[in-house]
Amino acid sequence: MTDAKAIRFDATGGPDVLRLETVEVGDPGAGEIRIRQTAIGVNFIDTYHRTGLYSAPYAERHRP
Repeated sequence: MTDAKAIRFDATGGPDVLRLETVEVGDPGAGEIRIRQTAIGVNFIDTYHRTGLYSAPYAERHRP
């Protein structure tokens, strides 16, 4: 297992609801690879989900 950083939220709101967490990433399975990310982006619609403007039914499934 490897640790990675993730920005997560479990409540609607502004940037103050975002948390930087360390999460475990499992080893790659057969036919999979692990890549190192050096830059990421956010889809603009994700800001609407975070603020509660649009519901995000998938968020409930991904809560720790």
